[in-house]
Amino acid sequence: MPQITCPTCKVAHQYDTTSACRPFCSERCRLIDLGAWSQERFKIPVAIGEDDVLAFDDGAVH
Repeated sequence: MPQITCPTCKVAHQYDTTSACRPFCSERCRLIDLGAWSQERFKIPVAIGEDDVLAFDDGAVH
C-alpha cells in the first residue's frame, strides 16, 4: 500500500482504501478537520468582481 501524509497531523501512514477515515490517519484527525471546516477556518478563495460589488451596493450611506 502507498504511504501518504495525514492532512491534519502530517504523520505518514499507509493509504487503505477500506478505511472510513481516509485520507486521515484516524477518526480523531478526521473530526478535527471537520470541526475546522464547520468553524470556517478553511475557506475557498473567491475573487470578487465589479459586478459582485455592484450587486450589494444599494446606494445607502453606511
